Amino acid sequence: MRPEIARLQGAMREFDYVAEPSIVIAVHLGRAMEKPLLVEGDAGVGKTEIAKVMAGVMGAELIRLQCYEGLDVNTALYEWNYQKQLLRLRIAVGEGRQDDLEDLIFSRRYLLERPLLRAITVPDRSPVLLIDEIDRADEGFEAFLLEVLSDFQVTIPELGTIRAAHRPLVILTSNRTREIGDALRRRCLYLYIEHPSFDKEIEIIRAKVPGIAERLAAEITRFVQELRGRRLMKPPGVAETLDWARALITLHRDRLDAETANETLGCLVKDRHDMMQLDGREVGRLVEVAGAGSGDGR
Repeated sequence: MRPEIARLQGAMREFDYVAEPSIVIAVHLGRAMEKPLLVEGDAGVGKTEIAKVMAGVMGAELIRLQCYEGLDVNTALYEWNYQKQLLRLRIAVGEGRQDDLEDLIFSRRYLLERPLLRAITVPDRSPVLLIDEIDRADEGFEAFLLEVLSDFQVTIPELGTIRAAHRPLVILTSNRTREIGDALRRRCLYLYIEHPSFDKEIEIIRAKVPGIAERLAAEITRFVQELRGRRLMKPPGVAETLDWARALITLHRDRLDAETANETLGCLVKDRHDMMQLDGREVGRLVEVAGAGSGDGR
């Protein structure tokens, strides 16, 4: 592993993000090549966390644009503060100023910067721009976003063109609820994150839930990984694993038992049909499988 990759992996680990080389290399290339990084994978595998961790590693501002159906340009880019503009107009008219009203109210002080414009105007260092769940936005917004990411500049009719002094590190995430267009994909580097292996998930639990018993961490991981093998509508991600681990610690458990697993299943399973599929008998079998490997040293 190249020294700069190893340093970045270590820096991410200091923020409790356990990243294999493929993730670290993708992030490193995104920074070095100044290209957006599109991260896909199931919900809860740690896509959004990459941006949060990189903001910490870089000592940079994290700017988040949460995408949703109907997201428009004004919400993502900028709006004028009409109330303040109107108030300033009334004051100017009262002062007898009639000539320069347009220049007076269409200035930066009356501009409300939304995430995309903020990412361009950060003055001192490159920020981290997280465009979360881009698959939830519509294709029209995706086309607009492509234009912004091409040049990192925005033209505001009243002010002119604003260019980024420092290109942000851009991370886009997608849960694949719809297919992202080819044009945006070509603009980005690409990373797909799988659910973690047994060993990686245990390491994540140890990092995120300090003081957890080794046996309990292993049993939780084995249970969750077995659960993901079932045909569930919403398989639990790492986020759910951590929630469950914290819940069991809160309940002062140092090992897994069927009764507690049934009572706390809502930490893992977030769909009614999945919950109905996992009756008490099935949960008991999963607990037995989870406990069966407790003495194998894993």
